[in-house]
Amino acid sequence: MQKLKKVSPFRLSSLLRMEKDPNLALQLFLKPNPADPNPNVKPFRYSLLSYDLIISKLGRAKMFVQMENIVEKMKNDSRIIPEEIIFCNIITFYGRARLPHKALQLFDEIPSYRCQRTVKSVNTLLNSLLICREFEKMREFFCKIENHANPDACTYNILLNACCMRSDLEGAWKVFDEMRRRGFEPNVVTFGTLIKRLCASSDLGKAFSLRRRMEKEFKITPNAHIYVALIKGLCKVYQLDKAIKLKNEMLRKKVELDPAVYSTLISAFFKVGRKEEVSGLLEEMRRNGCKPDTVTYNAIIYGFCREKEIDSAFGALNEMEKQGCKADVISYNVIISSLCREGKVREANDLFEDMRRRKCAPDVVTYRTLFDGFCDVKQFKEAASILDETVFMGYAPHSSSVSKYLNKLVVGENKEVLTCMFMLVKGDSIDRYVWRIMTSLLCKDNRSDALELFNGLINSHSP
Repeated sequence: MQKLKKVSPFRLSSLLRMEKDPNLALQLFLKPNPADPNPNVKPFRYSLLSYDLIISKLGRAKMFVQMENIVEKMKNDSRIIPEEIIFCNIITFYGRARLPHKALQLFDEIPSYRCQRTVKSVNTLLNSLLICREFEKMREFFCKIENHANPDACTYNILLNACCMRSDLEGAWKVFDEMRRRGFEPNVVTFGTLIKRLCASSDLGKAFSLRRRMEKEFKITPNAHIYVALIKGLCKVYQLDKAIKLKNEMLRKKVELDPAVYSTLISAFFKVGRKEEVSGLLEEMRRNGCKPDTVTYNAIIYGFCREKEIDSAFGALNEMEKQGCKADVISYNVIISSLCREGKVREANDLFEDMRRRKCAPDVVTYRTLFDGFCDVKQFKEAASILDETVFMGYAPHSSSVSKYLNKLVVGENKEVLTCMFMLVKGDSIDRYVWRIMTSLLCKDNRSDALELFNGLINSHSP
């Protein structure tokens, strides 16, 4: 029998890089040589790259308990001197998962891993706090930032973005002035952030004025993000001709085209009744080497649904698939909502089943929309089925929708009301209105089944 070749530290890194499943990657990392019969085998000498790869895979999969165990193992592996980028990645994972306390905790612990903190980890932490919208924690951290590292232009850009996210333009300009006072020149990101906020506030005069200043005073050329912000701002106030001129300027100046430019224009064209021009935009988009993405097709689907052209919306959905662009839950939700509004609940339910066959998972909006749709056409049995699945998936129905549903049922057969109550108990979705319905049933003819459920509700919600 041929002896199995042992996995070396170098080979382990290659295998981890190729393994897509984070659970299998973790098993491989923990037991690189599971078939080794030698009980006295030496501990495996993991490389820094192996630690980096497995931590990244687990972090991206939000397997934080397992990731933290590996990080602790790395800490105890005295041969390893971790690089700061590993901790920056982990802090980013925590930020995306809205775990600001873990991001702060890890930042404080970085020195205990034999690693020096620099402005890179400082900025990563600030950005993660920004993602979590922890503005006060950002302020507190920045006040003592020089205990860890000196801020740079990126630091100020993050702070400026925080002000803009809070619609605090006055604060943003103060950050801009302090940035320059500290000797950091604003860059395209700085101006892009300010212009985007000004456009979102429909202050287009100041937005275009700042763009001119950026080009003349600072010699900075606008990038695609700045053009997108300006085009969105113009479309928001229905200045489509100016938006088209700006798009043509991008083409003329050979600025890399972003699908968001065309998606914004397509959406605006539908809103102002110029849907016949959309196909020309799509053709131009492809001609210029800019491939329509999911957002582009969703803008088309939404536009057709607003016009009550459901067949055309389905056509756009099918075109997406033909072009190799995967529809997302928004693509389906828009059409399902439109079908329900028109009372075509069976067709909406068929699309609901189809989206699952196409491996697109319904979300809480999908379930709520279908539930409302079935209630509106008084198909209560089907509504109950959707409600049951909603609760099973861990979603909570709108209390207003449930109230409407119960209102319609309570005047008829109480058996279905009781079934609904059981579902709501199962999903812990009981509110004051449900209790009120239950009490009215209990008082009506002194129903024993209602009394049984009432006692069940009391017991399930007692401390």
